[in-house]
Amino acid sequence: MLLPVNWLKKYVDIDMPIKELSDGLSNSGSHVESIAIRSEGIEKIVVGKILDINKHPNADKLVLCSVDIGDKEPLELVTGAPNVEAGQYVMVAVLGAKLKGDFEIKATDFRGIESKGMLCSLAELGYSQSVIPRKYRDGIFVFQDEQIPGEDALKLLDLYEPIIEFEITPNRPDCLSIIGMARETAGTFSKELKIPKIEIENEVDDIKDYMKSIKIETENCNRYYSRVLKDVVVKESPLWLQNALMAAGVRPVSNIVDLTNYVMLEFGNPLHAFDLDFLKNQTIGVRQAKDGEIIKTLDEVDRKLTKDDMIITDGENPIGIAGIMGGFNSEINDDTKTVVLEGANFDQKCIRLSSKRLGLRTEASARFEKGLDPNLPQLAVDRVCQLAEEIGAATVVKGSIDIYKNPPKRKVIELRPERANALLGTDLSVEQMLKYLNGLEIKSGFDGTTILAEIPSFRNDLNIEVDLIEEIGRLYGFDNLVPTPIRGDVTVGEKPKFKDVEAIVKPIMSGLGFNEIMTYSFISPSTFDKLCVPEDSKLRDVVKILNPLGQEYSIMRTTMIGNLLDVLSRNRNRNIPSMLAYEIGNTFSLDKDEDDLPTERLKMIIGFYDHDKDFYYLKESLEILFERLGITDYDFVTNEENSTFHPGRCADILINGDYVGAIGEIHPDIRKNYDIKDRVYAAEIDFQTMVELYTSKRVYKPLPKYPAMKRDFAFVMDRDLEMRHIKEIAIREAKDLFESFEVFDIYTGSQIDDDKKSVAFSISFRSHDRTLVDEEVNRLMENIIESIEENLDAELRK
Repeated sequence: MLLPVNWLKKYVDIDMPIKELSDGLSNSGSHVESIAIRSEGIEKIVVGKILDINKHPNADKLVLCSVDIGDKEPLELVTGAPNVEAGQYVMVAVLGAKLKGDFEIKATDFRGIESKGMLCSLAELGYSQSVIPRKYRDGIFVFQDEQIPGEDALKLLDLYEPIIEFEITPNRPDCLSIIGMARETAGTFSKELKIPKIEIENEVDDIKDYMKSIKIETENCNRYYSRVLKDVVVKESPLWLQNALMAAGVRPVSNIVDLTNYVMLEFGNPLHAFDLDFLKNQTIGVRQAKDGEIIKTLDEVDRKLTKDDMIITDGENPIGIAGIMGGFNSEINDDTKTVVLEGANFDQKCIRLSSKRLGLRTEASARFEKGLDPNLPQLAVDRVCQLAEEIGAATVVKGSIDIYKNPPKRKVIELRPERANALLGTDLSVEQMLKYLNGLEIKSGFDGTTILAEIPSFRNDLNIEVDLIEEIGRLYGFDNLVPTPIRGDVTVGEKPKFKDVEAIVKPIMSGLGFNEIMTYSFISPSTFDKLCVPEDSKLRDVVKILNPLGQEYSIMRTTMIGNLLDVLSRNRNRNIPSMLAYEIGNTFSLDKDEDDLPTERLKMIIGFYDHDKDFYYLKESLEILFERLGITDYDFVTNEENSTFHPGRCADILINGDYVGAIGEIHPDIRKNYDIKDRVYAAEIDFQTMVELYTSKRVYKPLPKYPAMKRDFAFVMDRDLEMRHIKEIAIREAKDLFESFEVFDIYTGSQIDDDKKSVAFSISFRSHDRTLVDEEVNRLMENIIESIEENLDAELRK
């Protein structure tokens, strides 16, 4: 952002050295990049009037100019500039003059004729080609109005006034304007801000006679404000206007276009001017472009648009890319007589993405993409009308068309003075705080306990109390803050319980052969399809990321099975023969916590592919883990409804009767989705429940003094009967004498019915106070056999 100091002085009375000004603004948060004084290295450039022009006798491309520079005798100069004419007021470098690059003017012989000076172009005074008006790029600069010969040309061009370049942060689009920086200056130096009063003296006709309507057909346009200028006279802008634009880094074009650019720099809201004669049906439309739609922009480039681009139309065809650049077919030209002025407020994201995709970054897009005050369009358009009337460029038509969808709501922030002083380490009075805030046009008052600050619409970066404290701090001067010791309560830090449990679990899993993995918490929506999760499953109620890295990372995971399968697939496809992995991480759901935020819950995923291991290895690993954590009341219950696992090879995991997860073999269709040919076994468990139930208490029992008695059984039973039911009967019947239960054979085949299976198991009995005898154990066996046959419809094999 370039800030010409003489332009700044129109709104703030400042009379101080440039270093004091720049240092003060830097200290208040406006970072100064550089200071340029364009007159440095340039001397003795005066105004001259060309009295006469004659051909050079010895050169076809040179002419002899007699120039009045206010001396008694005219100065005789030789020039090759193509645009010299008698009667022009030009810039003359006299003998001894210095130009940029330590170039000194001396008397020079041009084909036998001595030239005692030089006619100057803007480039020779150090102007960048990007800001020089096109008509003067290849020739000398000509003053349009009558000037006094011999007058200091540098003064006329405002080259003695410094220009400060600022680095404006993205959260302060209001500072991308002269008035915005004037507001900062006024607040920093306790000066009065003088914003131009907009008054139009003469309005004629009615806008309804010129414009029928403005149609907004997109959600990306919040406001569109328009007025009409008639009897337009397109010509070169007055010198003060050209000086202001070139100093701010903008090339003058013509008076109407220059006024829109001048006001854009002044107020910070981009504007555009359309030639009304090119608008069909006297209508302007704002809509999203159609895929493949083409527009030729002002830079004479045909640009192919997509549905994500927003355009301005004449009711049918594009006449501009909204917020970026106007169309070539509706630009202001020398024949323009009636102009439609556009002041709009567009969605910042839409403009930013279009500008990036098209590779077209302009002064307008640089402002819109940061988010602008929706109240600015009316001020800016009316200001153009005022200036157009003042310089005689047009007559203002009465009335306006204003479509304003969502005006900003009044926003008030409460500020506690004691809180501000506590954070800043200061002892500022309420009066000082109010002075700082009101100096930035943040209307503030004190109700006896709290400062109530009404946030202006141009400060969308102020949302909470600490934002206001920062404003007070930067105007007070962060360099004035006295370093103070950190204050706070001393506490003893300790790890949360889940970290302690993690530290126990990890070596256990490592001892069982599992490797720890770490994966992203954000996943692709397609993960649920790959896992065959039903459409109505709660797992699909996901937290969506507002600014994802891409579609593959656009939602927060509700299950970790997809992450595990991604890792197993990657390893299997790299010919790793066996992979056992586990991870402890968060999953996320839309259920709200006490802070009204999405819920995070720790889960543990365990899984593997290995030719030597099966479901029972995974189940045994979990049992060992539960035992080490002191969790005893757990169970595995068959579940054939889980679509992620193989039917009949899946079980729910219950602890204290509550569901905490699932274990099983991954469904073949899902393995195919992840390109895994080997069988995969996995278990997902609620780790938070494990943490809550973990106990470090252990009860040690003495080694048994008396021998155990073991009995083997073999039953034919229904194929889908779970072994836990037999174990429950054994425990119930044997009571304190029960020691262990172990299945050692399961048979299905031709020797028994298809819907049956033969199961062989052993039960161990032991007493802690005596040696058991056969009669006692035999009675227990008979009770167990009878109970199994009656309750489970099983038959003892003999």
